[in-house]
Amino acid sequence: MDRVALRGLKARGYHGVFPREREEGQTFIVDIVLGLDTRPAAADDDLTRTVHYGIVAEEVVAVVEGEPVNLVETLAEQIARVCLKHEVVREVEVCVHKPDAPITVPFDDVTVTITRSRV
Repeated sequence: MDRVALRGLKARGYHGVFPREREEGQTFIVDIVLGLDTRPAAADDDLTRTVHYGIVAEEVVAVVEGEPVNLVETLAEQIARVCLKHEVVREVEVCVHKPDAPITVPFDDVTVTITRSRV
């Protein structure tokens, strides 16, 4: 399976379990790796036979900016569902970064990574 990756998609979301997260929001960063067969598109040099990563990027950002959820795990699941709606995408790995998570000790990042595929 071939891979198309988008890394570092940034959007402001209001996800989290604490009132401050819901009120003030924070930046989330998303990396996705889409698994698909790129041979048909490459053979014909045809965008319609692959995934349009620009559209996927817009859809992922819309999920992050959309309806708040409590858990980063839920957000990652919603992003995976959006990616798998594209017919050529067979598998997706989603990594959601929450670099401003409300943690009381020094840290660099919090991430949740999931892999989902068509059944």
